Amino acid sequence: MAAVIVIGGGMGGMAAALLLARQGHEVRLIERRDRLGGKLAEHRRDGFTFSLGPSLLTMPQLFRDLGLRQEFVEPAELCRYRFADGTELTAHRDPERMAGAVEAFSPGQGTAWRAFHRWAEGCLRAAERTVFAGPLVRPPADARPSDLLAVAPARTLAGLARHFFTDPRLRQYVGRYATYAGSSPYLAPAALGCIPALEHGQGGWYVPGGLPRLADELALLLKQGGVEVVTGTGVERVLSEGERVTGVRLESGERLAADIVVANTDSAALYGHLLPDRRRLRAIARLGRSSSALLLLAGVTGRTPGLAHHSVVFSADYENEFGDIFTRSRPPLDPTVYIGCSAVDDPTQAPQGAENWVMLVNVPARDPERWPMSAESYRDLVLERLARRGYDLAGRLRFVDLFTPADIRERYGSWGGAIYGTVTHGRLGSLRRPGNRGPRRGLYLVGGSVHPGGGLPMVTLGARIVDSLVARDFPAGRAGGS
Repeated sequence: MAAVIVIGGGMGGMAAALLLARQGHEVRLIERRDRLGGKLAEHRRDGFTFSLGPSLLTMPQLFRDLGLRQEFVEPAELCRYRFADGTELTAHRDPERMAGAVEAFSPGQGTAWRAFHRWAEGCLRAAERTVFAGPLVRPPADARPSDLLAVAPARTLAGLARHFFTDPRLRQYVGRYATYAGSSPYLAPAALGCIPALEHGQGGWYVPGGLPRLADELALLLKQGGVEVVTGTGVERVLSEGERVTGVRLESGERLAADIVVANTDSAALYGHLLPDRRRLRAIARLGRSSSALLLLAGVTGRTPGLAHHSVVFSADYENEFGDIFTRSRPPLDPTVYIGCSAVDDPTQAPQGAENWVMLVNVPARDPERWPMSAESYRDLVLERLARRGYDLAGRLRFVDLFTPADIRERYGSWGGAIYGTVTHGRLGSLRRPGNRGPRRGLYLVGGSVHPGGGLPMVTLGARIVDSLVARDFPAGRAGGS
């Protein structure tokens, strides 16, 4: 049995702590904030509840395998897409129904969508045998030589969209999947195009009461599993001797010994502060930061006829929008806006006769004080653009609270407020993230800034990878590997 310290109580850290405790290790989880869950957080005001992080989950069996028994509810639609010309496309989980919707939306393109979906399914199968299966130091046992070709390594996501679709609106729809990794579709690898296979194959699910309830249930499982949870205190340094970790030093100055340290932190924070490593920090910096987000949390009077649980209102010029984010480093002047309204399916999320709108805009990972306009002015720009595209909230707003990149940086210790750590750009962008095994024996990394990526399913897969690495490196009964 090894002594394990997990730094950070986000989903990846909680899942890793639970799995390692089930291996028989003595596990202690340390979280700087007063509540576990990381980005599974919420904001409450005047009877409204807003999710600050994920609002849907895919790959539900991953969470069932952890032992979570929360009720999962599938919204009637995967997403509602509204384009700048006023047309709408409703995405349905069933692939045939989706192909029919695409055909009705753009005659002749239904067949193209079926071909795209078949490609996405093949890409996903390749990812399950490789990227999802473990660290990529060596090919996993189930990997096949054809897996590399299955992810179209020579194409960007935008190039993949051009390959399948002639309608520019459908190309924009495919390009949206780059934002799942905080990246630009014009620079991100085509491999991100496997995400639709997950959505249409396994669905997108909501948890009554909001996804933060997942963290609440996982916290109970940690307690039942014997994990010691310490909240309200941070870790100041990862301690090591020679080539192995020996524990951590808390911000209070207290030292805690451990054979294994799992860092559920931003990788830049780990190598910049907790265990300084200039070479690794420079490698992370060369990759660049993913996008951040501005959240507009709006209490809205009345109910909006036909409003979907999830909607995306696209900009008129997608390429220019991502140029603003990644080249000009400013909030897009014509932003795409994601609208989430859980009150559509869950009356506990807003007062009767009202709605809780979470409006998300992708912005650079940069302090809003360095934007060319204030966050409040940009809020007004976003609301004006939405009104112009059919989502006018004039006279219905009770309040709009803002959650900025600075808030993300301060709350989660993320690099400049980057949601996903490094950006996923270039042919091998999805393979260049920091790995799950650190540079000292007994050090492991999990979370959205490391392999295999961000989002609830990916960080949970990352926890499973760490679990398998520890089982290999520290066989049962051999604490410290002795």
